[in-house]
Amino acid sequence: MNLSSSVNLLFKNQLKAMTNNHINPAIARLALTKQHLTQSRTNSSSSSSTPSQTKLKSSSERPIIIPTSQGKKYSATYANYATTKLSNNEVKILSYFHDISLDLDPIKREANFICEIPRWSNAKFEIATKLPGNPIVQDVKNGKVRFVKNLFPHHGYIHNYGAFPQTWEDPFIKHYDLYGDNDPLDVCEIGSNILNTGDVKRCKILGSLALIDDGELDWKVIVIDIEDELSQYVNDIEDVRKKCPGLLEATKQWFKDYKLADSKPENKFAFNGNYKSAKETIEIIQECHKSWQNLISGKVKGSKDKLPSIINTTIKNSPGYIKDYEIKLNDPLNDDDPIPIDTNKSYYF
Repeated sequence: MNLSSSVNLLFKNQLKAMTNNHINPAIARLALTKQHLTQSRTNSSSSSSTPSQTKLKSSSERPIIIPTSQGKKYSATYANYATTKLSNNEVKILSYFHDISLDLDPIKREANFICEIPRWSNAKFEIATKLPGNPIVQDVKNGKVRFVKNLFPHHGYIHNYGAFPQTWEDPFIKHYDLYGDNDPLDVCEIGSNILNTGDVKRCKILGSLALIDDGELDWKVIVIDIEDELSQYVNDIEDVRKKCPGLLEATKQWFKDYKLADSKPENKFAFNGNYKSAKETIEIIQECHKSWQNLISGKVKGSKDKLPSIINTTIKNSPGYIKDYEIKLNDPLNDDDPIPIDTNKSYYF
């Protein structure tokens, strides 16, 4: 058993014991922070590890998703594509943005979630909305790949961070008096496991927080993997507050402060920084799914330079439909680029 598996097993055992004794699981996760520092501090798995495979659990007709990486991790050449194997064993590329189903169930309050950034890691990976195939890439600014700073006592992102497929925060129409940020809905998965970039998980929707980022509305939806041990005990945002005291406060503080380390102003929140309930969040997801439907059907009128790519291989009646992406997966993942040494530094606010 490797160290990452050992840490996860330790946490699961602690979580089970504490739940049985009505002790808060959030405390254990914070206590494990020191242990994770002995792992790779920017990702939970090495480049040479076998890619994870996810069969979407909501329907037997859904494909098995295999994250397939190309280029060098922590460089501008890196791209993680969603792929699946066809009956003839050919590999087909799917768009993380358009071809993986949201499959929202408002009754069960469940949807499919794509992990872009594993918890406790720093590399700022995101779905490339303007590239064909919409792979997950590392964000680049001024010619350099980006890493989020460490806000003490956390290392990197404090949750598994990613997005809901087939959602879009419309930058051309105001919702709640703010324009959207032109990206899929952001999601924070609060379970005990450290996920991998490209993992697709069926998650329970618990609530949301409305961040205002550079004047744009940027929702952060709080979810938990339905297979996580804690999932059976949390069904709404107030359950998280009771079972995991401090987690919601730490999450809001992190999103408020994370840009301070780059000498930028702190972020603000809509709705006085109050979390929305699961029911309210379902409505927000439905709104953003409707915005995506308008986008993929070609109904959105806006600057072509600003609009995401609508090329897809699954929505046959859409203007961006193609049979296959003309992308060759002929650049298998090489050794990682070195991570900047200052990525290990902690910042105090």
